[in-house]
Amino acid sequence: MAEFTAKDVQALRQLTGAGMMDAKKALVENGGDAELGAQWLREKGLAKSASRSDRDNSEGIVGARVEGGVAAIVELKCETDFVAKSEDFTELVESLLSVVIARGEGAVEEKSKDLDDLKLSLKENIDIGRIVRFEAASGATLDAYVHQQNGRGVNAVLVEIQDGDEQVAHDIALHIASSRPPYLRRTDIPAEILATERETLEVMSRNEGKPEAALEKIVDGRMNGFFRDNALLDQKFIKDEKKTIVDLLAGASINRFSQVEIGS
Repeated sequence: MAEFTAKDVQALRQLTGAGMMDAKKALVENGGDAELGAQWLREKGLAKSASRSDRDNSEGIVGARVEGGVAAIVELKCETDFVAKSEDFTELVESLLSVVIARGEGAVEEKSKDLDDLKLSLKENIDIGRIVRFEAASGATLDAYVHQQNGRGVNAVLVEIQDGDEQVAHDIALHIASSRPPYLRRTDIPAEILATERETLEVMSRNEGKPEAALEKIVDGRMNGFFRDNALLDQKFIKDEKKTIVDLLAGASINRFSQVEIGS
């Protein structure tokens, strides 16, 4: 019979969430090896790593990459930045990026075993978050940018521009990472959001004692400020505010962009 102690059984129970008898049997079946025992419990459906799923997992990593005409973002979530910076965690992010780029967003299911193993070994609520994948249109250029903080990616951007070069695409991606515009153009903002904002600005302007005759013009001016905050094409370039994003594009256009930020 394999040699192990009651402490070994307890440690395996804490690692996997399995019952006492199941943990003991796992050690018996695997010669007292805790790692093999944890895998055995998972294969038998006896490990309860999912019991951690109610824990907050607002930490993690976002990774992004461009390969040929395809770009992707993958978010992997966990509970602590300590785990997010671990080698196994970062390796899984890179592996997930590879399968998403090669075979599409649904290909992350190929890594379900690796994900389950990571939950067991790191003992945290780890899950795949948002996934974005772009395939470049004909004549389009892709760029990916990841802002690093304390050794991990926390803010990732993909951008696709038409009839522009890689430097312009990269500058746009950097700008988006910093300015965080929710929309590409002002016409993309939902009508109900615009109506609510306009109503709020009208009330604010009246409360400030602005003359009724000038109210519409004043509100129009303030709406322009709202557009600059929320629509990318209305913004000034973060690295040179003498230029607008439209100036920076110099005849190119933005097909689409996506931003994924840890904790948002």
